[in-house]
Amino acid sequence: MFQEIEKYKSLDFFARQVVEGFITGLHKSPFHGFSVEFAEHRLYNSGESTKNIDWKLYGRTDKLFVKRFEEETNLRCQLLIDHSSSMYFPIEQHANFEKPNKLTFSVYAAALIVELLVRQRDAFGLTLFSDKVDLQTEVRSNAMHQHYVYALLEQLLKPVTGDKLEKRGTSIAENIHLLAEKMHRRSLVVIFTDAFVGADEQEPLFDALRHLRHCKHEVLFFHTMDYDKELELNYGNKPYYFIDMESDRRLKVFPNELAERYRATMREQTEAVRRHAMQYHIDYVAVDIGKGFDQIMQPYILKRSRHH
Repeated sequence: MFQEIEKYKSLDFFARQVVEGFITGLHKSPFHGFSVEFAEHRLYNSGESTKNIDWKLYGRTDKLFVKRFEEETNLRCQLLIDHSSSMYFPIEQHANFEKPNKLTFSVYAAALIVELLVRQRDAFGLTLFSDKVDLQTEVRSNAMHQHYVYALLEQLLKPVTGDKLEKRGTSIAENIHLLAEKMHRRSLVVIFTDAFVGADEQEPLFDALRHLRHCKHEVLFFHTMDYDKELELNYGNKPYYFIDMESDRRLKVFPNELAERYRATMREQTEAVRRHAMQYHIDYVAVDIGKGFDQIMQPYILKRSRHH
């Protein structure tokens, strides 16, 4: 399947193929309550009227589903992707779905969520941010809008090498505050970011996430990182030049000499983000870009099912 996806290099094709395979797999997993028909049905809630139960579907699944009406399906989703310079780590000239960098992973993951939203007739918009909001689309649900969003995402898949990378910082807190104010209708906000902020920037980030919840938005936070290199600092026992991808600052070190302290600091910072997200009733998902896309789709479907 992956050879075919590479052949067509189409986000639309990729998303349809992966989502189809994932939904088929749900039948054989603990999530099999979400059938192929989940766009048109929801699970029956005990005590409600039985007049809208789909008995034919019950015969096939042995589960009670209620036919979902149009007004029940209109969720609004805003997809936020951090495309600051650090999201291009690790720099690969031909980063793809099999060997992604953080941004490539986020783009493919967002395409999968768009495909799921389309199947559920939900409306969606795309926001790209770095040190400012670089792009924000309308929130719509038609096929033309889907193709437009995929075209924007595909622009982010163009190969970039280290010397061609535009240096863009991250102002994640300011951007989230701005978006919280601009989104006047209750929405599901899905965020992809590595959340690389300094110690003095953590509280502003937590305050921004709290602002989203104060505005009644549901939030799904995908904390996206390369665990092997960024959390575990797994490099060889020799000197390396580490280059800040946003400021171009350089530091020559032996990774093994500082690995233990580095790992403790990184775990402390990621745990702080997770803890505050849970405190604000935000769905926090730690994402390792080396471990595939099920870690995106399962949390999204669970979040979507609870939204109603």
